[in-house]
Amino acid sequence: MIVVLSALCALAVSIAAQQSQETVRPIEPPSVGLPSEQVSANVRKFSFFAYGDTRGQVDGQELQPEHGRVIDAMLKALKPQEEAGFPVRFVIQSGDAVTSGGVVAQWNLRFTSLIERLTRDGDLPFFFAVGNHDAAGSPVNSPERLRLRNTFTAMSKLWPPEGSRRRLDGYATFAFGYGQFFFIALDSNIASDQTQLTWVTEQLASLDRVRHPYVVVYFHHPPITSGPHGGPTVVESQTTAIRRLYLPLFRRHHVRMTITGHDHLFDHWVEYYDDADGTHRMDHVVSGGGGAPTYVYQGEPDVQLYAASAAPQRVRVEHLAKPGDTLPENPHHFMIFEVDGDRLWARAVGTGSTPYHPYGAPRIELSETR
Repeated sequence: MIVVLSALCALAVSIAAQQSQETVRPIEPPSVGLPSEQVSANVRKFSFFAYGDTRGQVDGQELQPEHGRVIDAMLKALKPQEEAGFPVRFVIQSGDAVTSGGVVAQWNLRFTSLIERLTRDGDLPFFFAVGNHDAAGSPVNSPERLRLRNTFTAMSKLWPPEGSRRRLDGYATFAFGYGQFFFIALDSNIASDQTQLTWVTEQLASLDRVRHPYVVVYFHHPPITSGPHGGPTVVESQTTAIRRLYLPLFRRHHVRMTITGHDHLFDHWVEYYDDADGTHRMDHVVSGGGGAPTYVYQGEPDVQLYAASAAPQRVRVEHLAKPGDTLPENPHHFMIFEVDGDRLWARAVGTGSTPYHPYGAPRIELSETR
């Protein structure tokens, strides 16, 4: 009888624990959110963090350890950035928060508390673009709210609210402006979706480019990469759709930069293209070192194929910074982008025991002209 009662008690505790984890807990926002576009109109000097791919092999079992170290480094960087005159104003993340977005415990027990160190301890707004693992467990073509139910709930206090002009209702697609910069987060899992494409097109077409001369679009699947999700042989379907549908749009509206992940490494490409207004530059930064097992360099992709996808525009591609050939050369990391008026700098910050300078220097200016 005692054994039976003990087993029943254990079962009751297990059921109660499961029930308590049936709903994802929304991540708590910072005490003061990002200022409105109107309020930030005259801001000329600031910085922001960018990173992606925080999922880990222990998701659902313990706090994501490597992700935690990345956040430690972010919080440590806040004071030096402030003292240097580049206060950090927000964080963008390019997807793959957890290994399986359909598992509630991976959000509640292992991810949310880490992000709240940024939003609550660091008082930083956090803007998340979804990755393929965040949608795991549901078909890609299922309704957005069902496919990304847990992601929607986790980010419900962080994303712009539905019904606002900077949010596509029913989608994990939104935008926000700060200073001279305008940011768009899109769901590259459904890069062929026409509703999303129409919304992004309208955001760019209606944008006041005097107010927001610089546009950054961030999402999960990179347009070009030398990691295992790209390299010399692979062009994934999402990448093909991004190249076919979005990059012509980005060139037409002179988007300044894309920031992506998916490949768990750092990679930086620059494309130059010509139009009636002259020569323009668009940087493609891959920063997938947020905590997932890291990858290594796989080889150069076919840049001629990439350039051909931009015809009739004359696109030239430069590989500005390559991933390393070994795991120690590809540490977990995050990016710091520093803005001072019309000038922009990039810096990769690693969490390894040795300095990480993939550009060959701690900091590099990203000049718009070649």
